[in-house]
Amino acid sequence: MPSSLSRRQLLKASLLSAVASPAMAQSSGAYPARPIKFVVPITPGGSNDVVARTIAQKLTELWNQPVTVDNKPGAGMNLGADFVAKSAPDGYTWLLGANNIFVTNPHVGKTPFDVFKDFTPITQVALVPFVLVVHPSVPARNVAELVEYAKRNPDKLNYGSSGNGSPQQLATEMLNFAAGIKIQHVPYKGAVPAITDLLAGRIQVFIGAVNSLLPHIRDGKLRMLAGAGGKRFTAFPELPAIAETVPGVALDVWLGVFMPAGVPRDIVTKANADIARVLQMPDIKNSLASQGIEAVTSTPEALSNIIRDDYARWGKVIREADIKAD
Repeated sequence: MPSSLSRRQLLKASLLSAVASPAMAQSSGAYPARPIKFVVPITPGGSNDVVARTIAQKLTELWNQPVTVDNKPGAGMNLGADFVAKSAPDGYTWLLGANNIFVTNPHVGKTPFDVFKDFTPITQVALVPFVLVVHPSVPARNVAELVEYAKRNPDKLNYGSSGNGSPQQLATEMLNFAAGIKIQHVPYKGAVPAITDLLAGRIQVFIGAVNSLLPHIRDGKLRMLAGAGGKRFTAFPELPAIAETVPGVALDVWLGVFMPAGVPRDIVTKANADIARVLQMPDIKNSLASQGIEAVTSTPEALSNIIRDDYARWGKVIREADIKAD
C-alpha cells in the first residue's frame, strides 16, 4: 500500500510540474518562448503601423522569436484594442495604441473595454508631431493670416479628419474655439481619404501627422503653417507652434505598447526593457526621425499617469466642443 501511494504521489507531482513549466519558464527569463502578435488597430501605412513594424523587426532579431504585426482596423481603433483587451494575459498579444483610444474615444462614444482596468501599460514608444497645413489656394502663410482669412470668409474653409473624436478634429476644434473662428468639419473614414481631398482642394485645412504630409509639403502641394504640439518640434525647430499665435491650442499625439490586464510583472519588465533598448538604437531613432516621428520610452507607471492626465484634459475639450461619435 505505501509503495502504491508513493507511485500516485510521484505521478501527481510529475503532472503538476508539467503544467507549471510554461509559467516557470516565463518567470525564469525564457520569455518569449513563442511568437508574439502585435496588434495595430489601423490599416497599414500610418504612423502607428510604421512604429510597430520597426519595433517588431528589431525584437524578432533580438529574441529569435517572431513578433508579427496584425492590422485590425475598425470602430475608431476600438476593434483592435478590444481584441487585445480580451486576449489571454500571457504576454503574447500586444497593442500598439494611440492616445485617442484611451483618452478621447471613451468620451465620444461607448467603448467595449475599460481603459483603466482592461490593459497593462508597458511603455510609451513615440511622439507623432501633428502639423497644420493648408491647400495652396488658401492665401495664408502663417496662423495669424489663416485666422484673419477665416474671420473674413466664414463659409469658405473646410477641414478634414479621420472621424469624430479623432486627433485631427480635436485639434482643429480647439483652434476654432480659441481663435473665435468656424472652419467647417468634414469627417472621413481615415486620414488617407481626407488628405486625398485636401490635395484636390475639396477641403482646405488639415491638422495631421507630419510623416503623412511631408512628401506633399516638399512637393509644394500643401503649405505647412505651424506645428500642433505644445512646443516646437525637435525635428522642425524653425516651425512655430500654433499656440505661439493662438494660446491654448496644443495636441501632443503619443503611441504606446499595451498588453491585456493581468500580465505577470516579470514579462512587463522584460518587454519594457527590450523595447527601450530597440528605440535607443541610433539607426532606429534616425529612421523614425527622418519620418518626423520621435522615439520615446517610459515606465509603465509613467504611461499610466499620462493616460489619466490626458483623459481628464481631453474630456473637458470634448464636452465644450460637444463632439459626439459618428
